[in-house]
Amino acid sequence: MYLSAKNSYICKRQTPVVRRIVPSLPMTVPLKIRGIDRDCFTDDNKTNISMSESEDTGKSLNFIEEIIETSIAEGNNRVHTRFPPEPNGYLHIGHAKSICLNFGMAAKYGGKCNLRFDDTNPVKEDVEYVDSIKEDIEWLGFKWDSEHYASDYFEQLYLWAEELIRKGKAYVDDQTQEQIRAGRGTVTAPGTESPWRNRSVEENLDLFRRMREGEFADGEKVLRAKIDMAHPNMLLRDPIMYRIVHTSHHRTGDKWCIYPMYDYAHGQSDSIEKITHSICTLEFDVHRPLYDWFINELNIFPSHQYEFARLNLTHTVMSKRKLLQLVTEGHVMGWDDPRMPTICGLRRRGYTPESIRAFADKVGVAKRDNIIDLGLLEFCVREDLNKRAERRMAVLDPVKVVITNYPEGKVEELSCVNNPEDETCGRRAVPFSREIYIERDDFMENPPKKYFRLSPGGEVRLRYSYLIKCNEVIKDETGKIVELRCTYDDMSLGGGSSDGRRVKGVIHWVSAPHAIEAEVRLFDRLFTIEDTAAMDPDKSFIDYMNPDSLKVTTAFVEPALGEAALGDKFQFERIGYFCVDRDSTDAKKVFNRTVTLKDSWAKAQK
Repeated sequence: MYLSAKNSYICKRQTPVVRRIVPSLPMTVPLKIRGIDRDCFTDDNKTNISMSESEDTGKSLNFIEEIIETSIAEGNNRVHTRFPPEPNGYLHIGHAKSICLNFGMAAKYGGKCNLRFDDTNPVKEDVEYVDSIKEDIEWLGFKWDSEHYASDYFEQLYLWAEELIRKGKAYVDDQTQEQIRAGRGTVTAPGTESPWRNRSVEENLDLFRRMREGEFADGEKVLRAKIDMAHPNMLLRDPIMYRIVHTSHHRTGDKWCIYPMYDYAHGQSDSIEKITHSICTLEFDVHRPLYDWFINELNIFPSHQYEFARLNLTHTVMSKRKLLQLVTEGHVMGWDDPRMPTICGLRRRGYTPESIRAFADKVGVAKRDNIIDLGLLEFCVREDLNKRAERRMAVLDPVKVVITNYPEGKVEELSCVNNPEDETCGRRAVPFSREIYIERDDFMENPPKKYFRLSPGGEVRLRYSYLIKCNEVIKDETGKIVELRCTYDDMSLGGGSSDGRRVKGVIHWVSAPHAIEAEVRLFDRLFTIEDTAAMDPDKSFIDYMNPDSLKVTTAFVEPALGEAALGDKFQFERIGYFCVDRDSTDAKKVFNRTVTLKDSWAKAQK
């Protein structure tokens, strides 16, 4: 059933896109979902810091909550989750969803959530990534119960590997990576056994210990589990457990010459920490039988994995490899480029942790892969910033206005509201003078009907100020408008007029003599294509980058913005939400556009 009054959902089946209208979400911001599953249509559950709002609200449980509550009903009251990133890149919005889910479930059910770095590949890992991950999690508003590293367990993992060798469940293989890959077979044909598969326990133990001591070169030997070369799940066709890597590790230094593979270390680390609910994304569902095989063979704590659909967002990529390529090839300004889907990029762009947690809440928890419209994320940050961002006036594409009947040299201090949504923010004084700047788009020589901005002979109200009427248009030799000559109604301050007439149009402005020049960076979607998974395989994903994803302009802003500090967030009235970038200096402010006031992208695509 796709119409539910109880849950306030309106879902219309389309092909291949389904629109879900989230409660309180405007019709102009659809949530697009592909790979439809009925679980997508359950009410989204609170996964943020405070779980109190999700209590007794009548909301449907997602499938992970159902699993946990079933376990509790059976007497298994302990809930212990973990967030296990690999420190080989910066976290992105997809990781944020996982963070909210893992920490949220622990908070809701009075449990614990660990932070564990699965640092099993020293070639790609770095302390920089470790530090950034911690910073991102804390910025989102979460605190882990305890901090762990897979490298903490290297000795135990090694001892378990020896145990598997002694049980005849693991062996040292001398084949190359290419030979191993070829020997695995295909989805329709079984693999072939390694000629080294039946080495004796004694020989395998001797070789494995010598691997640990660094006697062999990289790639010369590997340790493989002995499972089934004809298994329909190809991951169980004698998977590699250890490889030789003579590279220093960021925590263990040069102590180890062999490193466990992720599939061996990950599940066992969960077991060591006695994780009750190992919540992973859907692509790891085929790995679960392997994790279970190791747990059963070693007879250790039976941590169990549960998979949910990963977050896929329109107009961006979530691959660490592709994100790294964007950085290393200079297509973006770095990992924290405001166009990137990284958490640090979103933070630099002006997103708030509250908006990201709200987004994760609205997306919910599904069992099948889907793609979420970027417009929903933008909606969440608009909703949050509308409540907390102070208002300021800024003109991004200025044209000068001279008010000819306003006294020369006169300056008025006008009282302006800082935030109509929050009376505690108070008011500020904004200077007004004979010469002002307005947006070039707020004037039109030949306006259409119902054009409520400035035009020749037309009248408009200046925000918090007077009514002005355009009397003359000044152009340069190229025909470009360089100045407007206007007159003002000196009785119109405060919303009235000299004769009681009413004017519909209201525009913003800044006083020309008092305005501060600032750099404004207008960010938009990183890619032109909505579903980046549908890119032409014969093209590079770089070919789909949006050439208009960044536009830089010089703006004039009101004097109060001269005191703005790094990270401060504002609504530039009638334009959008902006924040102070880290490139700002006292001499020159730099503002990043977080989001427009309306979804202009969706409108442009119609």
